[in-house]
Amino acid sequence: MESKNPVFSRSRQQAAAGWAGPTPSPDQLQNMYDAPSYAPPSRPAYRTMTIDDVVVRGFMTLGALVLAAAAAWYLNVPPMVAIGAAVVALVLGLIASFTMSTNPALILGYAVAEGVFLGKISSVFEGMISGIVLQAVLGTAFAFGAVLTVYALRIVRVTPKLVKFVVAAAIAAVGLVLVNLIVGLFNDGGLGLRTDTPLGWIFSIAMILLGCFFLLLDFDSVEQGVKQGAPEKFAWQCAFGLTLSLVWIYLEVLRFVSYFTSSD
Repeated sequence: MESKNPVFSRSRQQAAAGWAGPTPSPDQLQNMYDAPSYAPPSRPAYRTMTIDDVVVRGFMTLGALVLAAAAAWYLNVPPMVAIGAAVVALVLGLIASFTMSTNPALILGYAVAEGVFLGKISSVFEGMISGIVLQAVLGTAFAFGAVLTVYALRIVRVTPKLVKFVVAAAIAAVGLVLVNLIVGLFNDGGLGLRTDTPLGWIFSIAMILLGCFFLLLDFDSVEQGVKQGAPEKFAWQCAFGLTLSLVWIYLEVLRFVSYFTSSD
């Protein structure tokens, strides 16, 4: 009996059309038998990022920064050169941040320019307070280790809400610094956010904690990049983010320590 189901009817027509063709040869039958019954999973056309890639790029970026800072300190570069380097670092950092660039030249260029600025400002602080740079470096290393431990133990989990909070806090902090700078043009000390006062201490602590939260986001970015199979070149962006956060923390620790260290 002829079925009225269109699917069955179409299947019979296709089957009939298939059998209507020429009979395959023995070689064709053997090739059909040897062919795999499934398609192997496709691999990405690029090498995916690993933790080792981030570590290597991180050492390269931080190494370029430290070498530039040491050279600027040793050569005692003029203040205007350091200010110019800070402007260059700011521009390159903004480009790398907003474009999510993975260009090694751009990121290493930022590290060198930032290093020149850090070398000069560190030498100025060291000239006023002996040993303060070592204390700031140790404080930054301690903050890095503490945040890494907190992230590894999942004491604080990175969620979309936390990301929004950190970004909003960063925008607010930068806004306050700019307002403080503008007010400082007309009133000595501005709003008092950068003075050796209880308000200045609290603001510095808040800025250090904000830098630590950015480190937390950086660690999550690295982990997610590895899990999702990001391209190898994304390790440069991860290294840039880690360097940016460490520079932030170092400068804030340097300022905070200066409030409580004698210049004698």
